[in-house]
Order: sequence, then C-alpha cells, then structure tokens
Amino acid sequence: MTSKERVLLAFARQTSDRVPIDYAANAGIDSRLKQHFGLASDDNEGLRDALGVDFRGVAAPYVGPRLHEDIPERGIKVCDWGTRTRWVEHETGGYWDFCEFPLQDADEEEVARWPMPSPDDHDYSEVFSTCKRYEHYAVWAGGQGLGCVINTAGFFRGMGQVFMDLALDDPAGLLLIDRFLSIQLEVTRRTLEAAKGGVDFLYMGEDLGTQHTPLISMDMFKKHILPRHKPFFDLAHAYDIPVMLHTCGSSSWAYDEYIKLGLAAVDTLQPEATDMSPKYLKQTFGDRLAFHGCISTAGPVAYGTVEDTVRNCRETLDIMMPGGGYCFAPTHSLQDNSPTENVVAMYETARTYGCYRA
Repeated sequence: MTSKERVLLAFARQTSDRVPIDYAANAGIDSRLKQHFGLASDDNEGLRDALGVDFRGVAAPYVGPRLHEDIPERGIKVCDWGTRTRWVEHETGGYWDFCEFPLQDADEEEVARWPMPSPDDHDYSEVFSTCKRYEHYAVWAGGQGLGCVINTAGFFRGMGQVFMDLALDDPAGLLLIDRFLSIQLEVTRRTLEAAKGGVDFLYMGEDLGTQHTPLISMDMFKKHILPRHKPFFDLAHAYDIPVMLHTCGSSSWAYDEYIKLGLAAVDTLQPEATDMSPKYLKQTFGDRLAFHGCISTAGPVAYGTVEDTVRNCRETLDIMMPGGGYCFAPTHSLQDNSPTENVVAMYETARTYGCYRA
C-alpha cells in the first residue's frame, strides 16, 4: 500500500495496513536524528524515509523583491511579510521568537500601505514536478499558518491587540487580517491549479484554545473566524480535496462548526488540554473526523524514558486505531529537549505496534 492510499483511507476513517505517520521537529533533534541514522545534515528525505513518514508538502516560494530589511543592530530578523523575530536561547537550544510588533499601533492607512508579498511574485513552476516526485505520498498544500487569523495577526499586532481588534471590530486590525488572508488564498489557489491534481489535501490552522478554555467566545468565533475560513474550505472543495485543520490547545469546542464546513481531519490534539484526550476525541468525534497528532511534545517523549515513551504511544494507538481515522504524529514540532532514543522509540512503535492485523 502506498503512503497516499494509507493517508486517504485514514482521512476517510477506514483502516489500512498501518497507521499513517508524520513528523515535525526543531533543528536540534532533527540534526541528532540524522546523525543517529548516519545521514547527511541536509538529507531531509532520507530521515523521513527512515522514520516511515507518509506525508510530504508542496509550496510555491516567494521570489519577489525584498520588502523589509533585517535590523541587525538589535539582532532582529524580518521576514517578507515584515514580522520580526529575535533569537532566544534556552538550556537545550533556542528558537526565533516574534517581537517588536510593527503594526501594533497602526491605523487603517498604515495597514493598507504595509508591503506584503504579491501572489504574482511566487514561483509556481516547480509545483507540478514536486507533486510528481511525491506521487506515492500524501501531498499537502498550505500549512499550519494557512488561514490562521489570531496567531498570524498577532505576529504583526501582538496578541493583546488582536483580541481587542476582534472584540471592538477595529477597522485597522480587521483590514490587516483580510489583507494577508486574501493573499494566502490566492497563492493557494494558484498552487492547486499548478499541481494539476497532485495535491491530496489542504492543510490550514487556527489557534483556538488555552490549555483549559477557549481563547474566544463562540459568538466571536462565528463572527470573525469561521466566515474567514470558509473561502479556504470552498477552495478545497472546488478541487475535491479534504481539509486538515491545525488547532492548538483546548479546541474541540469548535469542531462541530468546522464539520459543517466539511472538515475532514484535525491536527495537533494536545492530550493535556481540556476535552482533547484521545479517549474524548475518539468517542465524541470519531465517527465524523480523522485525527492527526496526540503524541505530546510535552509528555514522555520529552521528559520520560524510552519505556515511558513506548507505553504512551501504545496507549494512544490502542484508543485511536480502532475503525481507522488516525494518523500518528507529534502534537507540535518535536523539541530539542526530546532525547534521541525516545524519538527513535516513538517512531519504531508507530511502525510496528501501529499495524492493523487481519
């Protein structure tokens, strides 16, 4: 059975030969895994083969003019959208954290003038050949940031201001959201067109919960989030592909509304968060949604032993596998504090214990 067949059966909530497997990791653990398998530091494909990963992504990179400059005197990197990050060290590595939110106090006029990447300045020429190269895998377009309202707007405005924008219908904040979403939507449309049927599902995201509660009310969700996500679902339906939605924290409160839009699968699924345990998700939504995630990057794979990791993976598989509809994956990118042996054991367990037996 090919990876593509395996994933599409899971999305249809059916069983196959084994659960599909996915992977995401920070640079530190990614490098250590490559060393473990004797791979070159840039051999991303080799690592995915070694782990048994069934998913691949395709994108049309931005190749237009530089729109914003770095600020080296403050140690700040600035991306093509103009959002700013600064390197933050921690005891096992580091990461680029968003800072100095450039549009935090901007009015409508400033937001309207803010340079953003044009859909015309993306390179779609390699999309089809990439899909052909990965034709036996489940190929996705988009990513966790596609369609994301709250988190992405926060990169520009800061999270506090974004919640104020949504609560008060701030014209500048809403204009910002609609500007970057319209660009994302058009880039995605052109990517799917260039793929010529080679994309298997659309991957998008929205952060909707803390560890314990929703981030926003249902009324605000229906007013500001759901209508802005609907065009992405409509686009996926026009190309006859399913949608998988990345949702951090306690997010299952919104799943019924997404199901009405035609959502096929949900991603991340932090088991520590309220109403996000594997048992709750399987019992409540297992007849309507497929699941991708559940292996916590803040759980045994990071803080336990190999035995703890294997036990946690097996317990999750025991709950999620029956009847199909589960893709084995970490909740987020595996972090630098995850011991190499734990991550190797995690994927070994998925490939062996995750097999369906006749």
